[in-house]
Amino acid sequence: MVQKQAAKKHRRHLSRAEADQLAAEFEASGLTREAFCLRRDIALSTLSRHLRRYRREEAGAVQSPRFVQVEVTTPAGVSSPLIVLLPGGRRIEVSRGFDAGTLRQLIAALGQA
Repeated sequence: MVQKQAAKKHRRHLSRAEADQLAAEFEASGLTREAFCLRRDIALSTLSRHLRRYRREEAGAVQSPRFVQVEVTTPAGVSSPLIVLLPGGRRIEVSRGFDAGTLRQLIAALGQA
């Protein structure tokens, strides 16, 4: 009796850069993992593996923030908010007279996210 074997599709391995690009595309896509994998014709386990490594590396980059001293100046009578743009598209915006302790707690929480 001859058994039919399912034809396996040979897939090449992705380079680190390609895997990171795939993970970044998924993050930006707004799709579920299943929908993204169907569109890209990749296994769910492959995407999950690349996402774990990508997110772990991204978290490592966020855990070592570098602070710089700044001087904030605005023209007299102008009351504009202070805006801080962080890596990964995060943005912190505060108005004059904000509570510095609360801001420190927010920054610490974002570092753990």
